[in-house]
Amino acid sequence: MSAKLFTIDDLKRTLREAAGVAEGVDLDADILDTEFDVIGYESLALLETGSLIEREYGISLDEEAVGEATTPRAFIEVVNAQLVPATAA
Repeated sequence: MSAKLFTIDDLKRTLREAAGVAEGVDLDADILDTEFDVIGYESLALLETGSLIEREYGISLDEEAVGEATTPRAFIEVVNAQLVPATAA
């Protein structure tokens, strides 16, 4: 059985739930490689987003790795590293 990957759409949904959307920010734009501070999310919002993800997916995220994830792409990689078993294919 393969694990469900965490996607950009999952992240956008969780960001909206955890911290809302800053005025003038279009989360539906191509934000995958845009710095979080540019799209209106500071570290506290990302920690809350991480907490929601942990509860929803039953995983534990490394706070340091979450803090170092400065773009949605990097954040998604941190989440997927916990969702996908670290076994050889």
